[in-house]
Amino acid sequence: MTNFSFLKKIDNNLYEVITEAEKLYTSEFFEQCIGQTRRFGELLCKNILADKRRYDGSFDEMLATLKDNAHSIPEKEFIDDLYFLKKQGNISVHSSKVKRDGILAFECLQRAFEASINYAVLYKKGSKSILKKQYDVNLLMTGKPSLKEKYENVAEETKKPKTKPKKPVQQAYKMKSVSKKKKPLFWIFVCISSAISMIILLTMFLLNLMS
Repeated sequence: MTNFSFLKKIDNNLYEVITEAEKLYTSEFFEQCIGQTRRFGELLCKNILADKRRYDGSFDEMLATLKDNAHSIPEKEFIDDLYFLKKQGNISVHSSKVKRDGILAFECLQRAFEASINYAVLYKKGSKSILKKQYDVNLLMTGKPSLKEKYENVAEETKKPKTKPKKPVQQAYKMKSVSKKKKPLFWIFVCISSAISMIILLTMFLLNLMS
């Protein structure tokens, strides 16, 4: 895998050119890497202009043509990236001294990456999801994607407010205490029983006195 894997289905030749630039970078051939990214930028121009360009037209002339027809911000950013690749590539090729400038070479790769994304979306009608891609240093150095995207997704999930579980509705039953009505027959029975008891006690008392 490389950062430019999405480009393979769009244009395999461009894919081969730019992945070679990545290989040169990881092998620390920084000047050659810069020159290869310039070549990549020029091929992008040729592919976009196609039959509209002069056969012997220079990179500068092609860029000027693209610039005249650029109206949107992404188009202007695309052309700025190509100008950067052209300039740095020319300096690298014509320099009398070897400069092992890894930082500049890396920036050229990043610019080529941004340019390839705009090329895919603006000129080849590629999926807009490509615009979300970012250059992965770990993928460049090891061939394996970093876990950054995975961690970012997890972080986004944790940021989302968690829905609180609904509390079970407690069914409240109000027990009304019903006062039992005392039956009047009960009190009648009590009164009669009391009266009988009093009569019996009185009778016994009188009998005792008489005896």
